[in-house]
Amino acid sequence: MNSLPKLPPSSPPLRLPKTQNPQPPSKIRLLRAPAGMGKKAKDKQYWLLKTEPGEWSWEDQAANGGATKWDGVRNRQAQNNLKAMSLDDLCFFYHSGQKSRRIVGVVTVTREWYQDAEVGGGAVDVRAVGEMRRPVELEELKRDEGLRKGGFQLLKQPRLSVVPVLPEVWERICEMGGGYEGDGREVSRDGEAE
Repeated sequence: MNSLPKLPPSSPPLRLPKTQNPQPPSKIRLLRAPAGMGKKAKDKQYWLLKTEPGEWSWEDQAANGGATKWDGVRNRQAQNNLKAMSLDDLCFFYHSGQKSRRIVGVVTVTREWYQDAEVGGGAVDVRAVGEMRRPVELEELKRDEGLRKGGFQLLKQPRLSVVPVLPEVWERICEMGGGYEGDGREVSRDGEAE
């Protein structure tokens, strides 16, 4: 058994200096850990990214094949959500606008937040994973009692362009849409995910 060496009996005991005016506990300033700190490497996060199909559609994303810069986000809260994203997080690809308010696909984060002087702000990079087997319309999301009560941020803050999605909400939406291509689910002949 390892033991610490004993000090000779003539050594004075070690004493820490007392501060003249110690701060009472109520005056101690607490610092917040940076976003993502303390998160386990395997803790996947889920998000929803909104886009106008006339500006950048699912078809554009899927046809691109590689990573695409997700930029142009000006709202501070939405930017903070982008900054909180980690590699391999999954995001619903949501078409906004009058004609097609629906979740149409899934992308994954391939590069975390970075400053981009070209666009005068920051961005993350995303790559298409797969199309929803059945798009999930906004009206359908609003009718689902579990999503209304379950803290789905899209329903609470409908104008925010980047919103976090709780794991249980992610699962429910995937279930509503029959999953997405590349999710590992078996699909029967009638197109239903098993």
